[in-house]
Amino acid sequence: MLSKLFGSRARVKILKLFLLHPEEKFYIRQLSRYLGLQINSVRRELENLEKFGLLVSVTNENTDRENNKKNNKEIGSPEKKYYKVNTNFVLYDEIKALIVKAQVLYEKDFVEKLKKTGKIKLLILTGIFTNYPQSPIDILVVGKFNKTKFLRIIKELENDMGRELNYTLLDYREYKYRRDITDVFLYNILEGKKIIVIDET
Repeated sequence: MLSKLFGSRARVKILKLFLLHPEEKFYIRQLSRYLGLQINSVRRELENLEKFGLLVSVTNENTDRENNKKNNKEIGSPEKKYYKVNTNFVLYDEIKALIVKAQVLYEKDFVEKLKKTGKIKLLILTGIFTNYPQSPIDILVVGKFNKTKFLRIIKELENDMGRELNYTLLDYREYKYRRDITDVFLYNILEGKKIIVIDET
């Protein structure tokens, strides 16, 4: 789905890496190895995304000089060109939200897998999934389910996204009690930016 929207699988892989790690910068060969893509393909996509405005390129002379010293390389070797996501880009939030939602809800059949772990009464995605860093968690699940299977699915998702996810598991009785007493933690989630995937409460 995303490759049809964005033009290629390579572009989707690159977008996902940059958007889920906005604080990091990468160089071409590093991306090629990490994502399993041809260098020419990576270079072409990076140039296109930079022209579009979503990425910016920088050189890191100090880092390269330190690396050269450690590896006993000649100090005068060429600087690497690094790329990082432009978080000030006008469509940054929208593109990031689209990538993350598609990743979870479509590409990995995440919801269907969770349903098979038991009886889920409420499933809320927030935090990283809605670009809402104020949220204390990324996933809230209410119901009765096999915790071992659930944790296995979460681990798969974390591996695919390349980052750790924060989640809270509640049985319905505890959820109802917390909701009735206006629990601060729970209401921060319920009143914040969120995607309600399942609601049978």
